[in-house]
Amino acid sequence: MNQNQTTNQQPSAAFVGASWVALLAGMVAYNVGLWNAQMALNEKGYYFTVLMYGLFSAVSVQKSVRDRLEGIPVTNIYYGLSWFSTILAILLLTVGLWNATLTLSEKGFYAISFLMSLFAAIAVQKNTRDTQRAEQKTEA
Repeated sequence: MNQNQTTNQQPSAAFVGASWVALLAGMVAYNVGLWNAQMALNEKGYYFTVLMYGLFSAVSVQKSVRDRLEGIPVTNIYYGLSWFSTILAILLLTVGLWNATLTLSEKGFYAISFLMSLFAAIAVQKNTRDTQRAEQKTEA
């Protein structure tokens, strides 16, 4: 199967649904954990901002990688900044959790829900793009 056959295929409804459920579950779990956390408001703001930054940067990486694979021009600086931002978001969460006065189970909870959200955001972006591409092919 060549590259064009793979990227022009519409994702299944089950995969689209599972991706959205994973994204919402990860984000809701992370934010419910923050809401119930016994930490200062500025700490909660830090962790929330890291989540939002991570989600945006992960989608940006997926888009720039996919654009390059499809021959759509992406500048090296944008491509590099996308990867740098994603790595930085993960590093910021890691440093924050490392220095936090949370139990190990709480730290693990935030780490897993964060990573699950990032992965799911990439899957949702991929599904959205694949669906849009498949609809354009059927219209043509």
